[in-house]
Amino acid sequence: MQRLPGVGPKSAQRLALHILKRPEAEVEALAQALIDAKKQVGLCSVCFHLSAEPVCEICRNPNRDPQTICVVADSRDVIALEKTREYKGKYHVLGGVISPIDGIGPEQLNVQALIRRVSQQKPQEVIMAISPSVEGETTTLYLGQLLKPFTKVTRIAFGLPVGGDLEYADEVTLARALEGRRELD
Repeated sequence: MQRLPGVGPKSAQRLALHILKRPEAEVEALAQALIDAKKQVGLCSVCFHLSAEPVCEICRNPNRDPQTICVVADSRDVIALEKTREYKGKYHVLGGVISPIDGIGPEQLNVQALIRRVSQQKPQEVIMAISPSVEGETTTLYLGQLLKPFTKVTRIAFGLPVGGDLEYADEVTLARALEGRRELD
């Protein structure tokens, strides 16, 4: 349990003891639900967001604006932005950020798929919504240079603390960050 993100030793112990106290059928149902989720949930072939279908619900939705693509590091960021109910466009999930120290370069991310998508679909705007850490800034600037020949590239406003993660920001902060985005220099 302690291997789960955000679960420390005490929480892991509490969870394990709670599971041991539950009826066997309930524990088996939980285990089966985890196995089913692992088997059924994959990545959208268009945007790389988590999806049980080949193309996710957001990409299939005809009411979403195809002229705007919001680039995020991972699916948790899509979920956080969707909670604001402010953004009506499409997404592209990179699968992380550039981090040379961790051995993550553009080749390990969904960068080529993004460039291909933008060059083919020619959206009016690509919004960079990546957490403002050192790695996030590196990724944003790198992608901005690659995408500028194809479209207008903006970034969300800095209503978020440097080093913070999108998934932990509240809906109002995220909504204001989306509203205050600006074009990359």
